[in-house]
Amino acid sequence: MESWSCVTCGGCCRGFDVVLDFPEWVNIVREYGVGATSPGISRFYLKRKSDDTCLFLCKFFDRWLCALQHMKPIACKLWPFKISEKPRYGRPSEALYDYRGRRLFVYVDPSCLGIRWGKPTTDFMSTTLTEFVELALGTRKKQYYSTSAAPSRPLYAKRIDTVGPYF
Repeated sequence: MESWSCVTCGGCCRGFDVVLDFPEWVNIVREYGVGATSPGISRFYLKRKSDDTCLFLCKFFDRWLCALQHMKPIACKLWPFKISEKPRYGRPSEALYDYRGRRLFVYVDPSCLGIRWGKPTTDFMSTTLTEFVELALGTRKKQYYSTSAAPSRPLYAKRIDTVGPYF
C-alpha cells in the first residue's frame, strides 16, 4: 500500500466488536457508566447501537468522529492495521516490516476507504506506519498521523447506566 489517512467515513465503527482490555474497560465505565460496554464470556466490548455502529461514533457536520478520542481503545487506535511478531494472514514477505531491527508483520483491512494502494511512500513509512507500530508495541500512547483530526473535547460526555437506545 502506498499510504493511509483517515477519511472520517466511520466505516471502522460499523459492524466490529471492539475488544477492551481491563484498564480500558475500567476507564470507560468510570467516565460513561457500565452501559457503555457489553460483557462477553471472557472479554468486554464497546457497546453498539441498534444500527450496529459503535456507541461513540458521532456525526460532526459531514464527518464521522470518535467521541472516545481522549481514551480510545488500542483496538480502535490500530485499525485498519494488524501488527504481529509472526506472519498471520499470509504473504509474509510483503507484510514484513523492520522496526529498529525487530521483525514485525503488518497487515491492513482492505475495506478501509483511507487506503491508497501502490508502492509505499517514504513519508508513510517513516511517520504513519511507524506510529501504528509504536502504538501496537506500547511505546507510544498519543496519535498524530494514525487518526483523524478531532475536537479536543469529547463529543459525548453522558454517563450510561441503563440499557437501551442512547442516541
